Amino acid sequence: MAGNGRDHGGGLDAAAAQYGGARSDWLDLSTGINPQPYPVPSFALNDWTALPDHGADADLCATARHFWNVPASADVLAVPGCSSAIAQIPSLRPAGRVEIALRTYNEHAAAFRFHGWDPQEDAKAPQARVVVHPNNPTGAFQAQIAPADLTIIDESFCDIAPAQSHIAKATFPGHILLKSFGKFWGLAGLRLGFAIGDPELIDALRQRLGPWPVSGTALRVGAVALKDQDWAEQSRNSLAQDATRLDQIMNKIGARPMGDCPLFRTYDVANAHDLQHQLAKSHIWTRIFPYSDRWIRLGLPPKSDWQRLEAAL
Repeated sequence: MAGNGRDHGGGLDAAAAQYGGARSDWLDLSTGINPQPYPVPSFALNDWTALPDHGADADLCATARHFWNVPASADVLAVPGCSSAIAQIPSLRPAGRVEIALRTYNEHAAAFRFHGWDPQEDAKAPQARVVVHPNNPTGAFQAQIAPADLTIIDESFCDIAPAQSHIAKATFPGHILLKSFGKFWGLAGLRLGFAIGDPELIDALRQRLGPWPVSGTALRVGAVALKDQDWAEQSRNSLAQDATRLDQIMNKIGARPMGDCPLFRTYDVANAHDLQHQLAKSHIWTRIFPYSDRWIRLGLPPKSDWQRLEAAL
């Protein structure tokens, strides 16, 4: 549970308080973060002591443009985690109706609601539309996206399937695509993300975030990692294999997998709360959802913890 009270993955402190054990005793499978993170490069003292360099920011954004094949007419902004952009984006347009699925990443609806918008799952002629692609937690991709005056396409988990990206829509007026660094590269604590799209909207977002929004260390790590295409391809292959392995393990207890996102797997089970409780007794934390008593989501375990998960099941 995040500090704002909304339902999220994580929350190991609360889990440990209920089931015992120190935080270090737990295997956290409640988030969809790559368990084999990108190897962090060494830092110079200046990376920690100096204000973030504008040249380093420009280099990172140019590298991001190349990595994601961003069209030349779209703008690229590095942000301190996609959540910082999500919190500000609704302020870029006058409040109205926004179409957001109920069963999706809940920070979008919360941000729009905070800025006076009316989130609806099936809004008629909405002034804004949010699509999480692939969706979290269902893992489903959406091939067709109807535009609105403000259209947000959250591709935080899409780096596992770059061919399915809607990056070409970054040239469309009123469109913003979000790219997370923490998920695929497994470095969520770095707090790095990207907003890509309509230059007018991206510049307005830039002004709202102020100078130096991204730390010098994040600028450095992001630029190195986004240039490493070999690591990205190897990681996609490894994640796909591990997701298949997890599906096979869960199939033994009758769990039915949903969607096609290998960074996390959501399963339909007879009783999600009971399964979460069973795993928690072995200090393995998973995620269940307030809108379904049958859905449970597991991230991929590190290589050393597969046997532990199988034993707990």
